[in-house]
Amino acid sequence: MGLFSPHMQAALAEARAAAARGEVPVGAVVAEPGGAILAREGNRMRERNDPTAHAEILAIRAACARLGAERLTGLDLFVTLEPCAMCAGAISFARIGRLYFGAADPKGGAVEHGPRFFDQPTCHHAPEIYGGIAEREAADLLRAFFAGLR
Repeated sequence: MGLFSPHMQAALAEARAAAARGEVPVGAVVAEPGGAILAREGNRMRERNDPTAHAEILAIRAACARLGAERLTGLDLFVTLEPCAMCAGAISFARIGRLYFGAADPKGGAVEHGPRFFDQPTCHHAPEIYGGIAEREAADLLRAFFAGLR
């Protein structure tokens, strides 16, 4: 599962679309294992005036609506940035099977950094975790976005 993963490429496309809307460029995709994309979203916090409108949350909501289910047991989530604590909680509650993420987030991440949400005894479900997928491309999008704000 490398840079050429079609699922991560779709997440990167959502991140680029988010940047074009003036949002922090993060994209997320929920997919069946090795198969169809069920939902794809990018950040929309500014557009919706909603601090919870992170790409992961929106993609999880869309996939649940599409399936008519509150859980996404065994499904895959591809996201361009290491999820924050809020998103890690949603991933756990949704019972996502595998989490693939791009760039690490030492400041706001909660998977490999910060609270390491899935390692906590209060976490009821932890997905399999694969970091560093298309990491350079994801990190470059974020760097370019923030450089443009300075």
